[in-house]
Amino acid sequence: MNITNVEVFVLKSPGLYRSPDAAEEPPGPTYMGLVKVSTDAGLTGYSDVETAAPVAKAAVEAPAWSEAGMECFDGLASLLIGENPLEVERLWYKMYRGSIYYGRRGVAMQAISAIDIALWDIIGKCYGQPIHVLLGAKWRDRVRAYASTLFRPTPQAMRDAAKGYIDQGFTAVKFGWGVFGNDPAQDVRLVEAAREELGPGRDLLVDTGWFVERTPKQAIQVVRALEPYRPYFIEELLHPEDYDGYRQVAERVDTLIACGEQEATEWGFRQLIERAKVDVLQPDLTRCGGFTAARKIVHMAETANALVVPHSWSSDLLTAASLHLNAFQRRAVFVEFNTSQGPLSRELVREPLRLVDGFLPVPCGPGLGVDVNEETIERYRIA
Repeated sequence: MNITNVEVFVLKSPGLYRSPDAAEEPPGPTYMGLVKVSTDAGLTGYSDVETAAPVAKAAVEAPAWSEAGMECFDGLASLLIGENPLEVERLWYKMYRGSIYYGRRGVAMQAISAIDIALWDIIGKCYGQPIHVLLGAKWRDRVRAYASTLFRPTPQAMRDAAKGYIDQGFTAVKFGWGVFGNDPAQDVRLVEAAREELGPGRDLLVDTGWFVERTPKQAIQVVRALEPYRPYFIEELLHPEDYDGYRQVAERVDTLIACGEQEATEWGFRQLIERAKVDVLQPDLTRCGGFTAARKIVHMAETANALVVPHSWSSDLLTAASLHLNAFQRRAVFVEFNTSQGPLSRELVREPLRLVDGFLPVPCGPGLGVDVNEETIERYRIA
């Protein structure tokens, strides 16, 4: 079996992503990339990728730049055509080295990540096994989900939104970004309102949004102001590369500190584990390097006794991939469930993922275990 094509489709939702004005649900991503890898055996693999999709498309479709063995500026597809898709470790490094002069991180790594997920999808279909089994373990058949949404602008809107998620069956909710950070006193009132509505038996998670730039001491003040409301973890307090700042925060507060959605490769996550000393790692499979890198990250985290809660905000396709990673982990806590109702979030797979008693079932079909909706691709594809 050989790879015959690697494509990136650029999808555009009809609405623009924005913060909600009240308790209504945010619309979800405006643009999304979708990677498709094809083989001469008729097997195909898919992955979405939340990045600058036209840039990812250029990175994949760029021509070969050099002779074999000298690749460093090459388009990712040119590195894979004719290769055996089962050799994911070798192909991952071939793409990494072949794009190293324009990549290593950022959009090149995000494209590599999506291609890697698609390759694992093909492998699962080839062997008739779900990805978590191929990774090496099925520790669970369901994972507790937290509703992932934006902060609402008022305490009453926070209560209304929290009640809506309770009514949907969620036992944990994460509010993030939005208006948080504009007014420290209002931030506390918003978190307080969410906690009051969720009650003592449900978990509240907070994403403070690192776009609000803080010093480590300011971040510590934020955590201490929110600690009375018992957040399960507080996420993204500092700039993603402020490893030393994260260590200062993690060592001086009791609340779990989480970050990592922008991080990539085992080398980057080693910095978060050994230097930043964060409690919760959040690799996004479409940014960190795909399953090939994420499996190494999970092993490192287990050795360091850190938690791994994958970031999976874009679509049900990524959530399905994250469920496989959670099933593979010995100690899985949550899967992130993007509650946005936009078509790129809810319509990319034929049968959207359904919450059951606060949990999402781990897909058990071959590969990712979900079928991409080709009609959605055609409806929203712009390139």
